[in-house]
Amino acid sequence: MALIAGPTASGKSDLAVDLALELERRGSRGVVINADSAQVYRDLRVLSARPTDAEMRGVEHRLFGAWDGGDPCSAAEWASAAKREIESAQLAGAVPILVGGTGLYIRTLLDGIAPVPPIDPGVREAVRALPTPDAWAALQAEDPDRAALLNPGDTARVARALEVIRSTGKPLAHWQTERVGGIGGAIELFPVILLPDREALYRRCDERFARMVESGAVEEVETLLTLDLPPLTPVMRAIGVPEIAGFLRGEWTREDALARGRLATRQYAKRQYTWFRRQPPAEWPRVATDSIEVGHLFETLFRHLPLT
Repeated sequence: MALIAGPTASGKSDLAVDLALELERRGSRGVVINADSAQVYRDLRVLSARPTDAEMRGVEHRLFGAWDGGDPCSAAEWASAAKREIESAQLAGAVPILVGGTGLYIRTLLDGIAPVPPIDPGVREAVRALPTPDAWAALQAEDPDRAALLNPGDTARVARALEVIRSTGKPLAHWQTERVGGIGGAIELFPVILLPDREALYRRCDERFARMVESGAVEEVETLLTLDLPPLTPVMRAIGVPEIAGFLRGEWTREDALARGRLATRQYAKRQYTWFRRQPPAEWPRVATDSIEVGHLFETLFRHLPLT
């Protein structure tokens, strides 16, 4: 299995298609499988920069737009679906090409997930109803070790840690000492991490968000707002949704929404860049140039792969 990972706007999808077409040219076949937590939602075609039919260039793509926005896709659910798609592709004689920038998804697929028991629905509802400052204060009292590792404004992670200790009676760290379900030891992996020049990456982030606003992102958020989904639903927290929603509600101007969206995109890209520079194994190749010659990269990734 090939893995192409890196921050948003780093050209991962284009490169995945290039590699799939190179595989085809050499007598094999590639199937592109999504590992981006925004591109899984069919409601976010524009704001997730989901590849269009033209951009797919005839290459089969899977798990893009596979979930409704009202049905949150957890890392465990995505990993389960990805395992099925990887197995299906391999049984058909194709090479799975995993592409995306969601580190949690990739880590869950390869390393497995902590076996946290199902959260009591009543506990989850009560925790998710708390204002973020109240949830943070409660976590500091009930699981101070986890609180010390989190940003007080990280609503999702604070809520997750609090609901785990309240529902199971044990802190999240207890469950994270064990990982189950990972496929990293059962597959042959050909990874590459894309780390383009930072300033060029940030310029692309700015340009991409502006194109989204001009290409239907506002209308996309308008449709989302009619669904009246809870504010903490992942699709409602996706980059660009809160910024454009504020404009639609009259809380700030279109120009402000554009500036906020650009900033949020750059900040997200920066976090991803740092994660992919530090977290994956040191032996995974990092490509630091914007000029990637697909033939050379193909040989780097697949030099040991027997092709028909």
